[in-house]
Amino acid sequence: MKAGFYQFSPEFGEIKKNVKKTVDAIEAADVNLMVLPELFNTGYQFISKKETKELSEEIPSGYTTRALEDVARKKKIYIAAGISEKSKGKLYNSAILTGPDGFMGVYRKTHLFYEEKLWFTAGDTGFKVWQTPIGNIGVMICFDWFFPESARTLALRGADIIAHPSNLVLPHCPDAMITRCIENRVFAVTANRTGFEQRGDKEKLEFIGKSQITSHKGEILYRASEDRDEFSVREIDISRARNKQINSLNNLFDDRKKEFYE
Repeated sequence: MKAGFYQFSPEFGEIKKNVKKTVDAIEAADVNLMVLPELFNTGYQFISKKETKELSEEIPSGYTTRALEDVARKKKIYIAAGISEKSKGKLYNSAILTGPDGFMGVYRKTHLFYEEKLWFTAGDTGFKVWQTPIGNIGVMICFDWFFPESARTLALRGADIIAHPSNLVLPHCPDAMITRCIENRVFAVTANRTGFEQRGDKEKLEFIGKSQITSHKGEILYRASEDRDEFSVREIDISRARNKQINSLNNLFDDRKKEFYE
């Protein structure tokens, strides 16, 4: 299967413009699974709960989900994308998965980073994996990478590949994803953004780019630049993620000693 990401710098609050730019890029791509950044349609640095609510959308009835559904159906592909969700009076930093048959589901970010805690409610979906003809797709969002349990849970639930929408400002994630993939024998696509935001009286946030496709053995199949729009796709053999045998005597999952883990 062909997995890829679209790295760019969204314009804050310009939902239709950001969505159109993304859809145009996807329509020109030869890809099976496309991963978009966290909050790709709105931008990241909210300055009030009111603003966050105004820019959030219901899922799956909102504009962004519908637009991605349409292009996923048209191209017969899968798309994982981060958006701000409103549901039953709460706001979530969420990611949707759409496919050839339309909307498939939503994951709500478990580990909120920094001022996200001012605007969003911590996710209540748990870590989810969707079985598809191209492989089992798990989803986590940005700061979830910091907690090894996130990727491990997805792997234990059968994920072959982790779609990882991100807005990274800390420098560690691209290298850390090497370890996450090695210790779980899974592929991963981390889709980050570029540029910076400094809104209201908030501190300047500079996004590191470096979106990355990582193999089940921790190989960097592609790492993007720090500051350019990039659309990258790599062909991967998803079946290799299902062999958890390290050598003839060690199996990644069978050798776990759960009785000693908290």
